[in-house]
Amino acid sequence: MTAEWGVGTGAESTQWANPTARLDDFRPLLPAEEEVVAKLLTGNFDRLGDGSRPEQPDPARAVRAAFLRFLMLGGEEGCRPHEKGVRISGAWIKDILDLEACRVFRDIGLNDCHFEAAPILRAAIINRLFLDGSLLPGLQGERLEARGGIYLRGAEVTGEVNLVQARLGGNLECDGATMRASSGYALFAPSLEVRNVLARGATIRGGINLSGAVLAADLDCAGAVITRAEGVVIEASEIENRGSVVLRSARVEGEVRLSASQIGGDMDCSGAVLGTAGAMALDLSRTAIKGAFFLRRDAKVDGTLALTGASIGTIHDEAGCWPKKGDLLLNRCRYGAFIDGPVDAESRLDWLARQTPERWGEDFWPQPYEQLASVFREMGHGEDARAVLVVKERLQRQARRKRARNPVLRALLTAADGVLGITLAYGRQPLLAFVWLLLFWVLGVGIFAYAERQGAVMPNSAVVLRAPEWTLCGIETTEHRTLLASNQSQGLAAPGQTQLACFRERWEASSYPAFSPWMYSLDTLLPVLDMGQRTYWRPNPTKPGGRVAINYFYFQSLVGWALSLLAVAGFSGLVKSS
Repeated sequence: MTAEWGVGTGAESTQWANPTARLDDFRPLLPAEEEVVAKLLTGNFDRLGDGSRPEQPDPARAVRAAFLRFLMLGGEEGCRPHEKGVRISGAWIKDILDLEACRVFRDIGLNDCHFEAAPILRAAIINRLFLDGSLLPGLQGERLEARGGIYLRGAEVTGEVNLVQARLGGNLECDGATMRASSGYALFAPSLEVRNVLARGATIRGGINLSGAVLAADLDCAGAVITRAEGVVIEASEIENRGSVVLRSARVEGEVRLSASQIGGDMDCSGAVLGTAGAMALDLSRTAIKGAFFLRRDAKVDGTLALTGASIGTIHDEAGCWPKKGDLLLNRCRYGAFIDGPVDAESRLDWLARQTPERWGEDFWPQPYEQLASVFREMGHGEDARAVLVVKERLQRQARRKRARNPVLRALLTAADGVLGITLAYGRQPLLAFVWLLLFWVLGVGIFAYAERQGAVMPNSAVVLRAPEWTLCGIETTEHRTLLASNQSQGLAAPGQTQLACFRERWEASSYPAFSPWMYSLDTLLPVLDMGQRTYWRPNPTKPGGRVAINYFYFQSLVGWALSLLAVAGFSGLVKSS
């Protein structure tokens, strides 16, 4: 392989000499060709005229493509190119430079030249190709192999650059180039193998196709303007990019497709303007980005940002750069952390809310919420994680209710979800049940204390209720009523005194447990506790406030059982959707 690519003289040079053409075949030489031959061995750029690209045919700078081919393939004895190769600038190249299937072991340097026809390098094997600043109607380089790179920096290309299945040991550099194609892609290079593809500051009208390409380093289109009349503007699906994809400050009017690709570095869209309204803007579905995804510095995604099934190291974004509602796809997207971006539940829930599964034939995607909560937990934001999961549960249950066709079932689900939502936050905050227990306990204390003040509490004992002491305490001292059991007739209650207050003053009641609204409410509320209050006391519905107290007594007993069971279910995870 070394001998094949080597540059030598003498016997070695005969292996790449052109056996089918001689210098005499091109005589008389054109003036520019005479100048090229005269400077052939200097190794310097053979500047024709001032070296700038001719815009009009100039006999003083015209060079025949066949003559250049003769030189590139080795020329003949006494007319061989320098070891640096053929290097000409400012030439008007006539006809077609056809190097199909040829082997050119020295550099080809045709900078700032004007080509009448697109050069053909199909299946050729070359060293490096320099076309910086040149004007070309295109470039045909299918299956081209280059030891180095291809350079179109500042070039103007008015047709397709075709590098399908080409293999470059160096870069494909199109920095500052202007490329236009009336049909197809301006840069058509599926399955290209290359180190870097650089189109920084380029203007490409017709788009780029790099599907299935293998890049040892970067795809860099920073500051480029890339458009296409229809279809995908940058087609780079299933590429293997060991470096980064850079669209920093680029403007791409249409879809950028990088689906199912492998990106070893970053995906940088800082300051970029991508897409068109109502269509796909950036498709990163099933793409693995080992580094960071940048969407910052006034970047604008005018269309759908698809991250379905993507895997991203970290996300660096700003809320103002997020796509509009309905234009975000995050289902099954996994990422590690948020850096220099919003890291709170409110902001990120707004981020997730920009998804509309209904647009894509689905009712709800739970995974984006689970993923966000997982990232929040890993970053130490536990409260934000719970807030996200509560919203996820609410939306997931809402979607389930919409799927229920039976109105009765839908009503039951609505009621159950409502109870679980307000009492346990759908199982995501089981401690919320204790808050409700506390509220009902305090409410019960107030109701039962009021009932006590109104005398609407009575002993929960048939023996006591039949005792004269209790009965006569219901009669004021100014009244008389004969009791057969005791032959007593005078009441015991002072004017305005309640039966309960009177009873408490009796010596017979001194051994009876005192009534406590705090303990009575707690005893009623928690079925697992037995404070003894319910055993000895109960509301008296015949007294003012007693009807309310007895009804609340039954209600609180049911609520206590329900909240206790819900708390157990919440802590065990039984009420969660997943």
